[in-house]
Amino acid sequence: MTVQLSINVNKVALVRNTRHLGIPSVTRAATQCLQAGAHGITVHPRPDERHIRPQDVYELAELMKQWPRAEFNIEGNPTQNLLAFIRRVLPIQATFVPDSEDQFTSDHGWSLSRDAERLKPLIAECRGLGVRVSLFMDPVPEQMAAARAVGADRVELYTEPYAAAWGTPGQAAQLQRYAVAAQAALDAGLGVNAGHDLNLSNLPAFVRAVPGLAEVSIGHAFIADALELGYAATTQAYLRCVAGNS
Repeated sequence: MTVQLSINVNKVALVRNTRHLGIPSVTRAATQCLQAGAHGITVHPRPDERHIRPQDVYELAELMKQWPRAEFNIEGNPTQNLLAFIRRVLPIQATFVPDSEDQFTSDHGWSLSRDAERLKPLIAECRGLGVRVSLFMDPVPEQMAAARAVGADRVELYTEPYAAAWGTPGQAAQLQRYAVAAQAALDAGLGVNAGHDLNLSNLPAFVRAVPGLAEVSIGHAFIADALELGYAATTQAYLRCVAGNS
């Protein structure tokens, strides 16, 4: 099965928020990506609204109704503002991320030895609403069975360490680390997503090496590339990567 490509449009909102003109448009960006073949749209609405704002979430939810085969994925910390969005718009997927309210960017996964009990009822609520739950996790094989035990459907492997090692002597070891973690997730009955600092250079090798990869979420690098290539051409370039044609 082809790896699904979800485009994170947070950075479009970040640029828009520097002025009061409403441009660039988040929904326009999402529309162009979907028209070019993206499989889904991701947003991470943080409590401080520094990029995605509540109205963006609601407008994107309406937009996604025109694309019934595409996935709307909302990320965030379920102990902050995430659950309010989940209850209102019922996205296909909710990705639980253990960020603090003032965190610059996501930089670690859940510690289930510490977080399992508070996550269980939140995961159960989302699944009761028909929303698939993915947990943002470090590539630690021993944690995968624990993620399944708390009720998650998928894990999203945090890929910054792999991206940081790209082009260095540590690249192969990091890639193997993710392959082992993904196999552990599959063995536990979980789906496997991945995201953070994946780009046109490092994504093809990741897709080839990581077993059972269902979805990648691309945000910062996608928008950087789109500034030069445009949304449609950038979407198509990433689609070639996930299809193994790059």
